[in-house]
Amino acid sequence: MTAIPSNDFIDQLTLTEKASLVSGKDFWFTAGVERLNLEKIMMTDGPSGLRKQASSADALGLNQSVKAVTFPASALTASSFDRSALTHLGQHLGTAAKAEGVSILLGPGINIKRSPLAGRNFEYFSEDPLVAGELGAAYVTGVQSQAVGVSVKHFAANNRENQRFTSSSNMSERALREIYLAAFERIVTKAHPATIMCSYNAINGTLNSQNFRLLTTILRDEWGFDGVVMSDWGAVADHIAALRAGLDLEMPGKGPQSTTEIIEAVQHGDLTEATLNIAVKRVLKMIHEWHVDSTPHAYDQEKQHQFARQLAANSFILLKNDHQVLPLNNLQDVTILGELAEKPRYQGGGSSHVNAFRVTTPLSVAQAAGNTTYQAAYQVNATQSDPNRLAQAVAAAKKAPAVVIFAGVPEALESEGFDKTTMALPENQNTLISQVAAVNNHTVVVLQNGSAIEMPWADDVAAILETYLAGEAVGEATWDVLTGAVNPSGKLAESFPFKLADNPTYGTFNASPLTEDYHEDIFVGYRYYDLKQRAVRYPFGFGLSYTHFNYHDLTVTVQDQQVTLRYQLTNDGPVDGQEISQIYVANHASHIEVPRRELRDFVKTALRSGETKTITRILTRRDFSWYNARTASWQMDDGNYTISVGQSSRQLNLSQDISLTWNPKHLAPITANTYIGDIMARPDLRPALEQTKMATSLDQLTNDDTNSELMKNMPLRAAIMVGIDASQLTEFLRLANQIQ
Repeated sequence: MTAIPSNDFIDQLTLTEKASLVSGKDFWFTAGVERLNLEKIMMTDGPSGLRKQASSADALGLNQSVKAVTFPASALTASSFDRSALTHLGQHLGTAAKAEGVSILLGPGINIKRSPLAGRNFEYFSEDPLVAGELGAAYVTGVQSQAVGVSVKHFAANNRENQRFTSSSNMSERALREIYLAAFERIVTKAHPATIMCSYNAINGTLNSQNFRLLTTILRDEWGFDGVVMSDWGAVADHIAALRAGLDLEMPGKGPQSTTEIIEAVQHGDLTEATLNIAVKRVLKMIHEWHVDSTPHAYDQEKQHQFARQLAANSFILLKNDHQVLPLNNLQDVTILGELAEKPRYQGGGSSHVNAFRVTTPLSVAQAAGNTTYQAAYQVNATQSDPNRLAQAVAAAKKAPAVVIFAGVPEALESEGFDKTTMALPENQNTLISQVAAVNNHTVVVLQNGSAIEMPWADDVAAILETYLAGEAVGEATWDVLTGAVNPSGKLAESFPFKLADNPTYGTFNASPLTEDYHEDIFVGYRYYDLKQRAVRYPFGFGLSYTHFNYHDLTVTVQDQQVTLRYQLTNDGPVDGQEISQIYVANHASHIEVPRRELRDFVKTALRSGETKTITRILTRRDFSWYNARTASWQMDDGNYTISVGQSSRQLNLSQDISLTWNPKHLAPITANTYIGDIMARPDLRPALEQTKMATSLDQLTNDDTNSELMKNMPLRAAIMVGIDASQLTEFLRLANQIQ
């Protein structure tokens, strides 16, 4: 089919053909209609690399896939805070997909990192919806620039793996809108993805695949989405209810049963053919817009490998660097410990697992550079220490000029399909780090993990480099940063608490197999830690560099419905580098629960040593708004706000207070429940007070130091207790509301 699908084309389809088009075929394909020359299209997993199965497709994707470059996982790429880098990543993924005949790439995953125990955190960007939305939009733009569509997932509030097919994510409307839907909204409105993938779970008791309000009212009517809503694999419990709710494509389909149940539903009046036609038209439009040649052709995988190396190195987070132990002066003098140097964990498990093009291990790269001092020290697939291995490793470390320990979370403990039970590294690794640090003051720890971990040894080691899951170029990228060939510039897109019990979901996460109750509401990640003034191991947005940056000369200009910030950023350190500026807004205007501050923009800037640049950023009305569930709208309140610019959520280098008056003046009605303090604060109500002879009495009481605060915190109806009669109140209310 080459023409845009028309109603006439749909009319040519039989009911059976229509029914077949709204269900997947052969696990990864849409249906075709041979008599009308309608070809099928293929989709496949690919958040961090193409996972096209070579043959013998199966629903779980357990069979071998074609070789493809394994890029860093989203937990790491988010730490780049680099929109341009994510666009380039998307372009590379789109190129690979197109070369392999894949029309729809199933990614990115943008769910919020609500708990450090969520098993799929490695596949998601951040605890903050702005970061997830901005980087997700850049990724989508990159993929779709190559004429390959995406499926943004998992819509929505899919924040745990245990019982993910049936559990209900229960939360307030405000939390849903401000935290869990905001990233999807940003991507839909900015990047216009081809498809959205509906998640397994329910929200407030309604399965997402059957949630009309989610899939139609919000996604389409409010946000203007015009693509296909497909299900996650096996997420549809009731196909007819799902179609009525706005789900267009059931994946992977149930074979003939999927077609039969739709035909019978139409024939029995349980599903109108008009509703079916809407889904059919959307699927046909997707096939038309995103069909690619299914014949595979070659593409430059070596070029993609080098990009993966660059992306990883520019995303790594330097968490600690006492006495500038990094960068290392001489790689050959370093003792390397830890089996993860030899067998690195470089990608996630489950549906994101890629058959890597070419893996370079940290050990192989070091050996190629002439370093042969290595001991495994522990076994990745074990948790208990081997006394002999441990003793040998500590003895070697004691004699070494410097030690680099590779540590992390084994894939067996962190993958799609189940949640973690601990933030701790295996005991054998923690023991190794502690004992080595006790005998060598130049101990560097390189971490390979999918999400935040506890670090009981953090104060004892000299340096810590967080590499998350770095992709197939993990070996080259790691040493690029450790040796100073690349200056680290990543920052944490999630908070690292000291211990699991510090997290706001502690004690409630996975408490019930049926429901997940979001007691913390909007206070996720740094929003919680900052509100409670709770110390963290490493705050959101934190990351060190081999150089130093100076923020100065902030100016803030308030205009009609926008605020413009300008500030100077200087690299006054010894080497070239990149700095991620973060812009936060503190809301002092709204009389509701609000975070102490929220990230509202970020920008990554490259600066040569000694160079200064002027950074200009614009904040809009939405950046000063909160979601009012009562009015079902985003509300911006006139009043005072603080704009801060800095290096992390806990290091704000520049701040300025502003006052916004962007709303038309609509005075609230005066009622018997209006507080006396609010009435006395309004000069326009003074004539009504005097005319009703209430002014003298209220002035005496509110100006009396003994009774002032008490009276101000009483409603008007309580004035009867101090000698004002009901007729005076009635007349005052009449006069006061004539002023409105």
